[in-house]
Amino acid sequence: MRYRGRDLGGEGRVHLVMESTLTARDRVGVQDFVLLENYTSEAAFIENLRRRFGENLIYTYIGSVLVSVNPNKDLEIYSKAHMERYRGVSFYEISPHIYAVSDNTYRAMRTERRDQCILISGESGAGKTEVSKKILQYYATTCPVTDHLSTLRDRLLQSNPVLEAFGNAKTLRNDNSSRFGKYMDVQFDFRGAPIGGHILNYLLEKSRVVHQNHGERNFHIFYQLLEGGEQDLLSKLGLERNAQKYQYLVKGCCPRVSSINDKNDWRTVRKALTVIGFHEDEVEDLLNIIASVLHLGNTQFGEGKNGENQITTEPQLKYLSKLLGVDGAALREALTHKKITAKGEEMISPLSFEQAVAARDALAKAVYGRTFTWLVVKINQSLAFKDDVYNSSKGSSSVIGLLDIYGFEVFQHNSFEQFCINYCNEKLQQLFIELTLKSEQEEYEAEGITWEPVKYFDNKIICDLVEGKHKGLISILDEECLRPGEPSDISFLEKLEDTLGGHAHFVTHKLSNGKTRKAVSREEFKLIHYAGEVNYSVNGFLDKNKDLLYRNLKESDMSPLWRFDEALVRHQVKYLGLMENLRVRRAGFAYRRHYETFLQRYKSLCPRTWPNWQGRLADGVATLVQHLGYKPEEYKLGKTKIFIRFPKTLFSTEDSLEARRPALVLTLQTSWRGYRERAKYLRIRQAVIQSAWRGMISRQKARRRRHAVDIIRKFIKGFIYRHYERCPENEYFLDHQRFSFLMMLFRNPPKSVLDKSWPIPPPCLTEASEHLCRLCMRNMMRAYCRRIQPEWKKQMEQKVVASQIFKDQKDSYPQSVPKLFVASRLNSEEFNLKVIQTLGNDKVKYGIAVTKYDRRGYKARPRQLLLTSSFAMLVAEAKLKQRIDYATLRSISVSSLSDGFMVLHVPSEDNKQKQLSWRLTAMVITFAVARGKEGVIDFTSGPELKVAKCKKGHLLVTAPKLNP
Repeated sequence: MRYRGRDLGGEGRVHLVMESTLTARDRVGVQDFVLLENYTSEAAFIENLRRRFGENLIYTYIGSVLVSVNPNKDLEIYSKAHMERYRGVSFYEISPHIYAVSDNTYRAMRTERRDQCILISGESGAGKTEVSKKILQYYATTCPVTDHLSTLRDRLLQSNPVLEAFGNAKTLRNDNSSRFGKYMDVQFDFRGAPIGGHILNYLLEKSRVVHQNHGERNFHIFYQLLEGGEQDLLSKLGLERNAQKYQYLVKGCCPRVSSINDKNDWRTVRKALTVIGFHEDEVEDLLNIIASVLHLGNTQFGEGKNGENQITTEPQLKYLSKLLGVDGAALREALTHKKITAKGEEMISPLSFEQAVAARDALAKAVYGRTFTWLVVKINQSLAFKDDVYNSSKGSSSVIGLLDIYGFEVFQHNSFEQFCINYCNEKLQQLFIELTLKSEQEEYEAEGITWEPVKYFDNKIICDLVEGKHKGLISILDEECLRPGEPSDISFLEKLEDTLGGHAHFVTHKLSNGKTRKAVSREEFKLIHYAGEVNYSVNGFLDKNKDLLYRNLKESDMSPLWRFDEALVRHQVKYLGLMENLRVRRAGFAYRRHYETFLQRYKSLCPRTWPNWQGRLADGVATLVQHLGYKPEEYKLGKTKIFIRFPKTLFSTEDSLEARRPALVLTLQTSWRGYRERAKYLRIRQAVIQSAWRGMISRQKARRRRHAVDIIRKFIKGFIYRHYERCPENEYFLDHQRFSFLMMLFRNPPKSVLDKSWPIPPPCLTEASEHLCRLCMRNMMRAYCRRIQPEWKKQMEQKVVASQIFKDQKDSYPQSVPKLFVASRLNSEEFNLKVIQTLGNDKVKYGIAVTKYDRRGYKARPRQLLLTSSFAMLVAEAKLKQRIDYATLRSISVSSLSDGFMVLHVPSEDNKQKQLSWRLTAMVITFAVARGKEGVIDFTSGPELKVAKCKKGHLLVTAPKLNP
């Protein structure tokens, strides 16, 4: 089995692992086939695999391609500790492993911000499915993940058991063989955390639903349902817990396998369906379809009374109609008759026994195939990246693709399925060769080394033979399927001979010569692939091509692997194109290293480069290889790397290094002993210096402590004698008190004239503190007064007058203090022009809108109160309603509430009444209205402001209490 991952930039295919294992090459072979001495020998290639396999080293590189030999046993090399060992390590730094490919691909995706892909190919039983699971487990374990994304990680992992249950089966080579191709995208965010996934399935082997070879089984889900399903579920589905009772499960004569626990697998699948997000009704529909396939297999046909073909198993038909949700009569008709359209007319024709069986099997395959497609769609919906749940606006996402594909197949009988698989492998091989050549050529060009053309088998001619327009094999096949008349597989073969006859890679019985004619039957054609010759039988080509979902039949009589099967390994080496890949890799140079790394490793072999080279790295490498005796044809010097053509040159250099190592070890030991003794001396000297330093520090601390003790003693004694006259015992304490108080005043003086705080002084500074307080306040007041503007000064004077009048007298006074006085409450536009003309030279000093209450009836009337220099007047629109000379104004009354009510006391208009009588008592204002009559205004507190005439005939003013 082989895997191909994306190389990282920089070192790329630099083989760091080569140096670490060159000395062990005779025992475990080489870890990279590029270093294989006899790289053209298939025997040497297989021998290297055998040596490594004998040491349980199942992985070997061919550059960036990883070759694996399946040991069919647990080697305990897939633990979490192994994952951490390969995490973040250079591709070739440690031994080959699938984790190295996974990590290299992941880091390439993150550093280069480009999508990556890992291709997995190999025969059935090679371990492709297990490897894809190992890759997903590696990403799930090592990639960063949040609590929310852990759900997606679980769904990614749980998608495997579901797909295996519905898409895998036991074959002769593998108990868990994938019977479909799979390409899976894993989407990562800008942090490298998995945030989504998508699965693309193809080539599902639907034929396995109705037929299995001897020793093989149907898809796992059938056996899991029968063995693990609850009895109530089986009864509901009309099933029995016995696989041998179902025709579609016994054709391989292998309903049970000792190595497979169907009951435990059923529990795993049910749990996985829940984790992925399947609803119970969806699971029920899924199982209904699985059960319907089993009932279809048990549906039998027989001859009726009139000789017609009919269904003889009524219970199966009953369950089918129930499980599929279709009409039973319509289903019976569809299974026993066919509809023919001829000249615009439809005719119903009965099916023969053979045709009915074929129709039944076709329906079973179609139902299962569509169910599998629906299952993959549901899994993709569960794995889909949801932007509304997780915001990835911080960076774009990247993708790693996993392609799990069949390897090249050559069986005793090869048909349409093998043709499709082998054509796919032709295209992959072409891609491998092109990528390898391209990467090699790009590196040579970057290093300034002439690219020498490489001779290799270019399979483009085979790809063109298959996919060419109009003249390609697929085009001819499609054309023959659409041709009117009665096309057949033989007519298709004849058309191939007419169109492709003479092509070097196409042979038939008719076109072959006498020596090779016996190797090709009359119903076969031979294609000479890059990996060898394959005979394909044309029987069934037309019918299978009409089915859009090709069946992939994997039939073989080879025994399983639990040893190193050289024949099977040789077969895989040939048909996976490993030797071809190695030849391309080795067409140029077997080894390339950056100058710095090469010089660092081998500089001890040349006196001029040891111990350190001073100068350009390229010059140092040139000096080193000249000293080693490299011939011009053995190496090339690029811009940043040295290229060595032959492994033997590198091995010779490595052997020289091994021979040099004892002397290097002795030199290192001598240097280490010297370093150790010098370090010991320095420690002793440091100890003496530290002792003297500690003594000096200790003496300084002692002096500081003595000084601190003296100060503390002075403070304690001064505190005791603080109330005494100044004397030696308290003078330090008193001086400190004065200093502290004065510094406190200096640092934190009052900030404004409103700040009345002042620190309490010590007794000795009481008088000085009072003087300082007065001086400070005077300075602040002087500074404040200097800053006052004339307008503000006028406002303050008015506020003082208002304070003298209303302070503690009017409830609304505190709320009016912050508000500035204004020249008028009316705008110039609100004064009536006629009123202004009537006033003449008398100017309005202040105006305000008021509500006047008549003395008789207390009717409210809107008015404007205008004040001039000598009189006040009440105005209604353009009319002068009342003029009040200030000389006649006796007094003004207001309440103590927040009502905004004002009473102007003026002489009565009744000339006979010479005097005005009024009095203010508590919350009542009494005034004379007419001779012998009084008016009363009552003031009271209430929830809201209200003025109204009460039942007593008084004017009642209600105002809210603002300052309770």
